[in-house]
Amino acid sequence: MNELKKCLKEPIPEIFEAAKLLDDAVNSHLIGDFMQAEKLILKADMFEIRAWTESIWGAGGIYTDLKKKLGEPETFPKELRAPLRMPNKTGEAALLKRDGFNCSFCGIPVIRKEIRVYLHKYYPNALKWGKTNSEQHSAFQAMWVQYDHIIPHARGGETNLENMLITCAPCNYGRMNFLVAEIGISMPNLNKIISNEWDGLERLLNKKK
Repeated sequence: MNELKKCLKEPIPEIFEAAKLLDDAVNSHLIGDFMQAEKLILKADMFEIRAWTESIWGAGGIYTDLKKKLGEPETFPKELRAPLRMPNKTGEAALLKRDGFNCSFCGIPVIRKEIRVYLHKYYPNALKWGKTNSEQHSAFQAMWVQYDHIIPHARGGETNLENMLITCAPCNYGRMNFLVAEIGISMPNLNKIISNEWDGLERLLNKKK
């Protein structure tokens, strides 16, 4: 019997390097060194990270292979699905409090959309965010917080704390409507927050309060 994996694909060192660069960028921003912050944000946009992300959810990546091997999972008609598709702000906060700012599967640091939007206003040239994957900052794309369903919503999963967890975008979109057991991934321990100093760059918004 094959041993279950913890995630679709092991993260690469460049993701953690990018997280450090973004952490330093926020520190620079908070002390008013906007030129340095912009340089660091731009430096964090790495080709290697985009390639890693695309190898999971992109054309010809892991998700494509899963569909070829397993076929498209059968989903519920929309009228039979839970009425709430995504958690409200209270639900999001509860998930982040429980799981922390690291992906529950692969463990990479994650960042909320609100942080990205805030920084994009200050640094639109460094933190690009277009309509296609290639037009988006690779680190912010890979590290984008997802409020992910354990049993997919399209397969009858409820939108509540018991059926949701914090993940990164590649782990979420790479799995889509497959169950973790179907693709050979083990369920994470939802009560074990990764202990580190990564705060999801939340101090950037907390500073405004």
